[in-house]
Amino acid sequence: EVQLVESGGGLVQAGGSLRLSCAASGFRFDDYTIGWFRQAPGKEREPVSCFSSLNDYTYYKESVRGRFTFSSDNAKSTVYLQMNSLKPEDTAVYYCATVESPILIGNGCYRRDFDFWGPGTQVTVSS
Repeated sequence: EVQLVESGGGLVQAGGSLRLSCAASGFRFDDYTIGWFRQAPGKEREPVSCFSSLNDYTYYKESVRGRFTFSSDNAKSTVYLQMNSLKPEDTAVYYCATVESPILIGNGCYRRDFDFWGPGTQVTVSS
């Protein structure tokens, strides 16, 4: 059974940093596609950063490029999202998601492609 558990969210002032973690289990962590998504109140869930080991490509949403960094520790089956220079508009519940069969990631990352989701972790950035 695939399981994803996010952690690391919290309350931070604008300009601050947080590192989110997503601990994965139930699938092979050598070929995988994993995404970080977020959902703010009243808004659609949107992709923030997605990675595929098939083409070793990381996608970033334009508004987080240069501030957020995706990384992974395959030995721990864990992926991370380092978030720097946080802004109030980054406030949302952040979710980790993966797919049943790894897919390539290119210039887009789409919620519809992801099959398994974690429960999410709240990130709140105060101004």
